[in-house]
Amino acid sequence: MSDKHISSQFDAELNSISTHVLEMGGLVESQLHQAVYALVNLSTESADQVLANEAKINQMEMQIDHEIISTIGRRQPTARDLRFLMAISRTTQNLERAGDEVARIARMVKSIIQSGSPRNLPSKELRVAADLAAALLRKTLDSFARLDTAMAVAIIKEDHQIDDEYNGFMRKLITYIMEDPRTISPSLDLLFLAKSIERVGDHAKNIAEQIIFIVMGEDVRHTSMDKVESVVG
Repeated sequence: MSDKHISSQFDAELNSISTHVLEMGGLVESQLHQAVYALVNLSTESADQVLANEAKINQMEMQIDHEIISTIGRRQPTARDLRFLMAISRTTQNLERAGDEVARIARMVKSIIQSGSPRNLPSKELRVAADLAAALLRKTLDSFARLDTAMAVAIIKEDHQIDDEYNGFMRKLITYIMEDPRTISPSLDLLFLAKSIERVGDHAKNIAEQIIFIVMGEDVRHTSMDKVESVVG
């Protein structure tokens, strides 16, 4: 078998893995939209649908991991390709964890509905943060598909907007609890829900860092924004 043929097969395997990552990311994004719908409309049915699909995301992560391990075993990739596969593995981990947060949102929505006084809570005020997180995840998937480092840098910068929304909502919720202590329990559910939305944004940012790692070969996790921008140039 010629080296060219082997190389073509390897490229096809890498493309297949990338496609499966995008499919997994698309499902997580769809789940997030469904969870937000459940929150805004206080829909138990929509929340149940999110929870029913949670296992599928876990299965997709395991399948991609299997493909990565099999590819490494068969192809013994060079440094650049191995870096790509490592970043893919980290990306699927972040997508799976984002899926876990979305499932947690669905569970919190159900808990709030079951509390008996959900419509008195400021749940709709979380729509802005949830929409930001969904948009950030969509941009991350686009950036991954194109290996666009400029877009990845923009995503890392935008993550703070979700953090700001979370902090602002937390202050509002504390005031709300002080005015009506009877809502403490469902309000805590809403606070945990808000934190899950914020974490989805964090996972999107983490994936953006992996895109930079794939293209530039530099690990920009836990570094300053100035360092990230200097790496990408």
